[in-house]
Formats: sequence, C-alpha cells, structure tokens
Amino acid sequence: MAEQLYKKILLPTDGSRYADKSEKHALAIAAASGAEIIALSVVENSLPMNLSGRETVAEINELLEEETMENLKKVEKLRDDEGLDVKITTKIAQGSPAKTILEVAEAEDVDLIVIGSSGKSGIDILLMGSVADKVVRSAKCSVLVVH
Repeated sequence: MAEQLYKKILLPTDGSRYADKSEKHALAIAAASGAEIIALSVVENSLPMNLSGRETVAEINELLEEETMENLKKVEKLRDDEGLDVKITTKIAQGSPAKTILEVAEAEDVDLIVIGSSGKSGIDILLMGSVADKVVRSAKCSVLVVH
C-alpha cells in the first residue's frame, strides 16, 4: 500500500481571490489524500502609529479579528458546500504573515503549505515582499503556490 504523502496541510488565508483559489486546491488534495487542513488566518500587528479618526488600536484589532474569523468560516463553508469529508482545524495568529505561517507550519509539523500567489498588492509588495515568496524560500516542507 502506498504511503500517505500528506497528513497535515497548512492553508493560510487572507480572504483574497488568490486565497479563495488556494482553498479549493487544499480541499481537493486533503479529500484525495485523507489529510487534515489547518486553516490559518494571520492578523498583521504592524498597525500605523499615526491613526486618524476615533478608532483605537483595540477597535482596529477587533475589526481585524472579525475579518479573520470570516476568512476561516469561508473555508469551512466551501468544504460543506462541496460535501467533502475533510477535517479542518482553524487558527488565528498575530504577527508578520510570512514569519507566522512558517512558525505554525513547523509547530504543527505540516507536510504541505498551500498558499495563494498574492494577497496584498501594489506598494505593499514593494515594501514588504510577497508573503508567498518568503514562505517558498524558507519553508522546511513542500509548498504549493496557487495562481
């Protein structure tokens, strides 16, 4: 009998259209291989220091947490809509997205990371670099980048 290639798949999601595509791929791979998915949404905690208006850092963090919960619920909804028998564990973490993804991948001993090719756009990529690029360069497991 063939060895189970993937037991745990890390699926970072940020709600972008690229993340939506990566979710479909991760679910298909998990359904075919019997792997568990760990769906991860990272709340980036590098907020600008010159916040204007009446939002406090706590209010902004609360909004970001709500958005991340919605991102994770989308993964579970897609699984349910497709009628797939795939175990999904959801995680929310705070920090730098690429660094956090790599830390979770190592801590959870995942076999595969399935990540969208782009989440942020424009000046964010120029300033910070692509999260997917950083993950591909530094991950200790296989990485599938979905365009």
